[in-house]
Amino acid sequence: MCALLLLTACGGGSGNGFSPIGTQSPGSGSNPAPTVNQGKSGPKALVVEIDGLTHAALRDAMAQNKVPALQSLRVAPAWTGGANGTLSEQRTTDGPGWATLLTGTWAQRHGVRWDTNDQRIDVKLAPSVFALARQNKAAAYKTASVTASALYPLLLSNETGTLDSAIDCAGSDTCVTDRTAQLIETGYDLLVAQYGAPGAAASSGLKSDAYQRAIADTAAGVGQLLARIAQRTTNDPKEDWLVILTTSHGLDTFGGATGLQDNDNKTIFIASNKTLAAQAGVGTAAPADASLLALSAATDIAPTVLRHLGALPATADYRFNGQALQAATSLRGLSAKTGADKRSIELSWTLAGTTTAPVQVLRDSKLVATLPAGSNAYIDPIVAESDGPYTFQYAVVANEATVALTAQIAYVKPIPPEPPVTLAATLANGLVNYYPLNALPGVDTKNASTLAPWAADANGGALVDDGFPAPNKAKALRVDSTVKNASGTAGYRLVQNSDVTTNPAVTAFTIGFWLRTDNTCSQGVSNGGTVIGNKNYTTGGNAGLAIGLFGSCEIRFNVGTGSARADSNGYSLSAGQWAYVAVVIDKAALTMKGYVMDPVRGIQTNSTAITSALVDKLGGLGNGLGLNEDGTGLYYQRETSSPRGAMDFDDFAIWNRSLTNDELTSIFKSGTPLSTLP
Repeated sequence: MCALLLLTACGGGSGNGFSPIGTQSPGSGSNPAPTVNQGKSGPKALVVEIDGLTHAALRDAMAQNKVPALQSLRVAPAWTGGANGTLSEQRTTDGPGWATLLTGTWAQRHGVRWDTNDQRIDVKLAPSVFALARQNKAAAYKTASVTASALYPLLLSNETGTLDSAIDCAGSDTCVTDRTAQLIETGYDLLVAQYGAPGAAASSGLKSDAYQRAIADTAAGVGQLLARIAQRTTNDPKEDWLVILTTSHGLDTFGGATGLQDNDNKTIFIASNKTLAAQAGVGTAAPADASLLALSAATDIAPTVLRHLGALPATADYRFNGQALQAATSLRGLSAKTGADKRSIELSWTLAGTTTAPVQVLRDSKLVATLPAGSNAYIDPIVAESDGPYTFQYAVVANEATVALTAQIAYVKPIPPEPPVTLAATLANGLVNYYPLNALPGVDTKNASTLAPWAADANGGALVDDGFPAPNKAKALRVDSTVKNASGTAGYRLVQNSDVTTNPAVTAFTIGFWLRTDNTCSQGVSNGGTVIGNKNYTTGGNAGLAIGLFGSCEIRFNVGTGSARADSNGYSLSAGQWAYVAVVIDKAALTMKGYVMDPVRGIQTNSTAITSALVDKLGGLGNGLGLNEDGTGLYYQRETSSPRGAMDFDDFAIWNRSLTNDELTSIFKSGTPLSTLP
């Protein structure tokens, strides 16, 4: 009681739903360890988050014995930031990373997407590890947060009554050590401590003396906490401490936190004083490729701590996007996508370790399937009252391991049987270029054009499953603009032997293709992304033709002369779904007609008048037509605020005439590739 009164007397604090016990000035001392422990025996946990400490820097410091206090910890690479291009994706920066540490979830649940002071964890969807520990009322755990950064307490300011102490150390890591040590001595059961010095020093460079000193000083501070814990377990062997060290995100080569989804920024570490059966890669270097995502994730920390404290939620209430690492089973890579029928969700995952028990799948807390042991996929049929977007919460259980996932579907209700729509036979007329895109490299069946990466050393093309139902199901082309060469060139380019935009004998033309964005239309933000274009698309006024993807999944059609432009905007896509996109330009009638045919939003079309001057400049730069790029291959290099990413293309075709509404509608409604035409 005396110690608590002493701590409370410091005054100050962060307020906003916390139970603050004050702000500690730097350099304060700490009392010697007691000979009789205050508090109670049993499980206890200390989680230490060190901003700016990379996995590589920690391994290097340990190899050179620069951090002797941490040598006994088991260190393994891990990852953060969610899965690129999915609902789980989040920025690899402080705010989202800290929210994930506290909740065991990604941003689609905890809601923190930026590092600004207005961000708050959505405590209804993602209660903190403190709140969940307190649900074990019989244990009566005492909880505390001690932070060097003022940003972190704000994230939990909507959650009340879950912290006995919340200490804002106002940037002082010495305060973090002193106050956490005092709370350990006082008998607290769950403590989360955050250090900031390595993060601040990283701006000097990862090889700088300042950064190396910050690592050594922080490790010494953590060593003091470990020494206090060791003293307590000596006094009372029934105290069972779990200690976890981690960081909220990685850094790039220059010590910066860019927030991107590259390996440097996604790589973190999880270090523990205990052997954790499901933690792979202990003592190894971090993978430099996508195999990083097969390791432990930041979302594993909260369930690991709660399992140690005997406070892990029941399976029906499990909402963590990670698993408890004590489990003998490793459940990784849980993902979801909409089935080709638009009425099912396809789940998949990988298993390792013990896989002897049947696998259970729960949807919205209800068991929907029990699968044979070792299963790694399930197709969940969805029945809904009407068309539209639906969101479901899944949990997959394999032996001791459980992982949850939020999935969305743009549901299309079955229609009463009608005569099937077939492709209009007239679509074969005037078809001058056609790419089925079932194989790489893509080949024009008309032998009248070429399709290849803009740069041979930046081949971002890959084959993915297309959206055609059986028996026509095959492959589609994914063009990933994150694959670039040293000059920033990315994307694909289609070059016609006879360009319909400039050929005076062609008085009208149509370009049509199936298009799928990622699950969030991430490339539509800021200045947007180029779906196709033969121009410099930094501005729509530049000469040529372009189709762009913009915010809220909007498609825009554009032509320009260099000094004038015409646009047709406001067409909507459903993120992550196959839609048919077409532009019909009639040079003689001076019209541009756009089509976006979407499985949820239906058929959208509009006609815009163009001028003879615009027709004269339709050829743009004359370099061909970029896919997920403009006519320079350098759009994303110039527009750095527009995210690079992947767009999927299928059944890409060009006609030397205007297709009719009925012809284009037959492509969309039949769901049949042009390759089936005679």
